[in-house]
Amino acid sequence: MRARKVTIVVTAAVAAVMILGAARAESTGVDTGKMVEDGAEKVERAEMQFGGKRDVEFAEALWTAMDGYHDWMMQSDIIPGKSPHGNFVRLYYNIVNVDGKPFHVIVKDNFGGEDVTLDAVKAAPMDHLMAVTPMAQREQGYDDENNNWFYAKYDASGALSRNDSDTFLAGRVAKGMPAGCIACHVKAADGDYLFTND
Repeated sequence: MRARKVTIVVTAAVAAVMILGAARAESTGVDTGKMVEDGAEKVERAEMQFGGKRDVEFAEALWTAMDGYHDWMMQSDIIPGKSPHGNFVRLYYNIVNVDGKPFHVIVKDNFGGEDVTLDAVKAAPMDHLMAVTPMAQREQGYDDENNNWFYAKYDASGALSRNDSDTFLAGRVAKGMPAGCIACHVKAADGDYLFTND
């Protein structure tokens, strides 16, 4: 019985605080709907590991910084790929400045299509480009337990892709999930999250 009284008192106190807060906000001209929206966005950002506003902003700046990556000196041949990256891939490496800071970036062109062949991709790569998937190694503290890698996926035109839940594929993609960017790349030898040097 005592626990029920405590619950009722706490619930009443929370309700009173919300009503007083709304009344105070209304008297000062604050948009309470905006407060609720901002609060929900903060909770969403705290729970989400990828696809939030900051991730999207960084991904857009990264795409701009990668402009002309097909001309980078360090690039691989077109090689066989594995799901989810398509039948064939080509990798590029450089250090690029994003928002005035230098980052190591590995870009992967993902090629595919019905009955695509290596010769067809070599002859006309842009005709078979399905996606562009870079990894940028962010600053210390971004995601130390996963070597601070930022992942993104763009379509061939540079538009940021979304998953089935309509979440942008940018940031610590699929962190803590059984499948996805981090779950796959954590399996790379030597703990560097890179398969190309295994």
